[in-house]
Amino acid sequence: MRTLAVAALQTTPVPHDLEASWQRFASQVRATRDHFPHVQLVVVPELLLAAEGPLLGPAPDGWMEHAAVTIPGPLTDRICSLATETGLWLVPGSLYERAEDGHLYNTALAVSPEGEIVARYRKVFPWQPYEKTTPGDEFTVFDIPGAGRAGLAICYDGSFPETVRQLAWMGAEIIIQPTLTPTRDREMELICARANAWTNQVYVINVNAADPAGVGTSAVVDPEGIVRQQAGPGEEILVDVLDLDTVTRVRRYGSAGINRPWSQLARYGESVELPMYGGATFHTPDWLKGKTA
Repeated sequence: MRTLAVAALQTTPVPHDLEASWQRFASQVRATRDHFPHVQLVVVPELLLAAEGPLLGPAPDGWMEHAAVTIPGPLTDRICSLATETGLWLVPGSLYERAEDGHLYNTALAVSPEGEIVARYRKVFPWQPYEKTTPGDEFTVFDIPGAGRAGLAICYDGSFPETVRQLAWMGAEIIIQPTLTPTRDREMELICARANAWTNQVYVINVNAADPAGVGTSAVVDPEGIVRQQAGPGEEILVDVLDLDTVTRVRRYGSAGINRPWSQLARYGESVELPMYGGATFHTPDWLKGKTA
């Protein structure tokens, strides 16, 4: 059995205080390790370590510029050291990244228990026109030895079906999606999380910020689109043990033992033209070849 024990921390930053937000994050990660020693991966909300404040609260001018960091840099060094200290995989939400090309990106990281940055993902679909970061241009997956492959998405990315379909095509079995949503479209995000899980037969871990930074309702959704856990609005921790062999089962025998979209794509996908993508066709990934039952 391939399992991954995860902890989704629905929490908040200390608004516009980078050091206090870091200390809060580090303390919560250590407490998670102490209370739940079987946990292997911890994920927190979007821009937690950028110490963003409530949407309608006062904010210092140029906060995004002030909070932006280089990757690697002093902040990522601290994250890597914390991962090594605790022996945990960390997805520390996302950061404002000051890149070598001069742009600012909303960037999620995955850090291994050995303290290595194994994945960096720049948000492809910022929440425009409100979010001012530059869009990224590629999707990212990474392997967790002994468990499976995970893909990174950030908040509004989930509103575009191309995001999770591409990550699943790249072999992702789990989608880790840090989120920062303080608005009533959270209901639609949860619908998208279920739909993305069901149509791609993947787990989705969608971790929103708690009140007052966000409206909470973080969720863990299984590969058949069933919500395993969902938080309320306040600070909360969702601890779960994901059975990655469930992804294999569902893809082989179908959601609810019926629906097998990946097998159907393997049979017919390469014959279907997609005008919206310039007439391109579906290309069967290696992990799907030969699976047409």
